[in-house]
Order: sequence, then C-alpha cells, then structure tokens
Amino acid sequence: MPLPTAIRNLRRYNMATGLGEIRLRRYPVGVGMILIWLTGAVGLGVAVYRWIVGLHITNMSDGRPWGIWISFDMMSGIGLAAGAFSVAAIVYVFNLKKLYPIVRPTILTGFISYILAALTLLVDLGLPDRIWHLIIYWNIHSPLFEIGWCVMAYTTVLALEFSPILFEALGWKVPLQFIRRVTIPLVILGIMLSTLHQSTLGTMLTALPYRIHPLWYSPLLPLYFFITAIAAGLAMTVFESYHSARTYQQKFELGIVSTLTKWIPYVLGVYFVIRIIELFVTGKYVYLVQDPWPTFFFLIEMMGGILIPILLFADRRVRNSQSGIVWAAFLTMGGLILNRFNTSLVFLNGDFYFPSAAEIAVSIGLTCLGIIMFDAAIRFLPMYKEPKKEQTAIKQI
Repeated sequence: MPLPTAIRNLRRYNMATGLGEIRLRRYPVGVGMILIWLTGAVGLGVAVYRWIVGLHITNMSDGRPWGIWISFDMMSGIGLAAGAFSVAAIVYVFNLKKLYPIVRPTILTGFISYILAALTLLVDLGLPDRIWHLIIYWNIHSPLFEIGWCVMAYTTVLALEFSPILFEALGWKVPLQFIRRVTIPLVILGIMLSTLHQSTLGTMLTALPYRIHPLWYSPLLPLYFFITAIAAGLAMTVFESYHSARTYQQKFELGIVSTLTKWIPYVLGVYFVIRIIELFVTGKYVYLVQDPWPTFFFLIEMMGGILIPILLFADRRVRNSQSGIVWAAFLTMGGLILNRFNTSLVFLNGDFYFPSAAEIAVSIGLTCLGIIMFDAAIRFLPMYKEPKKEQTAIKQI
C-alpha cells in the first residue's frame, strides 16, 4: 500500500470522538447485530409500556408472584456473571498473570450482567419507584435485604474495576493511578460481596420448603447456588471469549481458557457428590420413582449439566479443542440455568404459569441490550488488540 494511502487509513481508524483517546474501532456490523438492535428496541419499548400500564400484561398472579424475569434474568444472569469475581481473584489475588488477557472482557460481562439484573428488577417490581426504600428502611432479617445491598455494592465495585479501561481511553492519568493502587482491595471486596449474594439467592428459597419440590429444595441451597455459580461463571468466560474472538476478529485464547477451566471438574465434582449424598441421606431418592417429570428434569440437569461437563473438562484433549471446550462450557451454563428454573419456577408449587408475550419480549430485549452494551464497549474502548486492518496499515507505514 502506498504511504499516503496507509496514512489516510490510519487517520480514519484513529478518528477521535472528542473524548481524549476514545475512538471508534470499525469492526464489521453484520445482519445479526442489526437484528439485535431492533429486538432490543422492541423489548425496551415493551418494558416502558409495562411501567405505564402495570403488571397485568404479565401472567404472574398472587399464586405465582414471579416468573422468567426472576428465574432467568435475575437468578440465572447473576449466576453466569460469577466469572467476573472468579477470574479477578485468580489474576490479582493469586497473581496468575497468564490469564490477564481475558480479565477486561470478563469484568465487562459481569458489569453488564448486573446492570441488566437491576433493570430486570425495576421491570418486575410492582412499584419500581420505591426501590430506593431499601436504602433507608432496613429489614435485616430478610434475605432480599442482603441481596439488594450486596448487588448494589458489587455493581459499584465492578464499575470501579472497569473504570481503568475508561480512564485509559480518556487519558486521565491521576484517577487511573489511584484505581490501580486500590485494585487488590477492590477485588477482595468484590469476592466477599459476590460470595454473599450468590449464596443468599439460595437462602431466599429456603423460606419455601413446602412449595419447592423435594428434589430441589434443600437447606444447603445457599452452598449449591454458590458452587454452581463459580463453575458456570468460568464456563461463561469461555463462551464469551469464543464468540467475541469470532465477532471481533481476535485470537481465541484457547491456552488461557484451558488453564482456567481445568478447575471446573473439581468444583462441579464437589457439588455432585454433596448433592447425591444428601439425596440418599435425607431419603429424597424415593421421589425419583414417584413422578416421571421431576425425575426426567432432575436427571437431565445432573447428567447433562453436571456429570458430562465434569468428564469433558477433565479431559485435556477436550480442553485443548476449540469446539470441545466451547460445548463443555455451553452444557455447564445450561446446567445452571436449568437448575435455577427447576428450583424457582418449574417445580415451585403455585398457579399455572407460562410467560406472556410481553414477558418474553422484555427478557429477550434485555439480553439484546446487554449484547449492544458489550459491542459498544468493544468498539469505543481499548478492550482488545486493534483490528487487523489498522495493524496492517501501521506495519506498512
């Protein structure tokens, strides 16, 4: 490429937006991304309509006080976001710098997940304008009080952990230096807060011993929720890394995620052993032969979402295979989602429930909003290496 052409290309790709070093990185925009924008707009429109007309557009009732907004967007979403505190702990606390290339997108994923959880809660609450009451009216005996405060605090911690990326882009050296000095305390605080609310999501369900099916109800639900969140959070990191690499023309760090996921069999193994022991010690195994539907879902969850991922991640050949590790991660994530659905919705006694079109539209729309936020961060902030075209122009200059 001639020198003037290369310089023009370089200037075009380095075009500033007026905010320091923040600039548009011109990754391809496909038809899929356009559909995500449209779907997200529809979902947000339905959410606004729900705020105007109330909850009667949903299929929730007094006998079914929550639906997919809580079971999927909140419980599953927060569980899948656990990769943020897990990876941050491994890199900064245990000083495993080899994993540093995936820290930024992982923290971004966690940050966006918690923003979406907050938006979901605002949609689900009957009186969302009173959510601030949590701050001044304290019910210290309620699990929801701890969940609310921990989620607010951890979202703030994630924002601070993510802020160095923004400060770098803006060229703000003083706040960047300050945040870097307090990174370790922030990570430790994030571990504490995430541990509390991940487990307390299970604690909340222990108040429903006569409504949750015995195959899923347990006084150990706080422990189960925490352990499965760690495994699924690491799996989500693999899933996000793979699809980000494909979408934004980056290298899929197979060696890094292979190192990261070699601990998943131990985490899931502990969960599997405790769950099976409890099943026989408490005598709940009798429910496996009483009703075929709970048995079917229980076996699918334990085999497809726990046992098979254990075997896959324990095999080095699978971890070193791009397709193998992604499928293993997908099954692990699916196991957590199925567990949260089975525990908090499918086998929770109450009125018959199937989500309305409005509920489905909002859930899909919020998921699309998360993808849009992730895409915007990738395009405007220094999350990855520069696009190949820009690097080529630099080399040829």
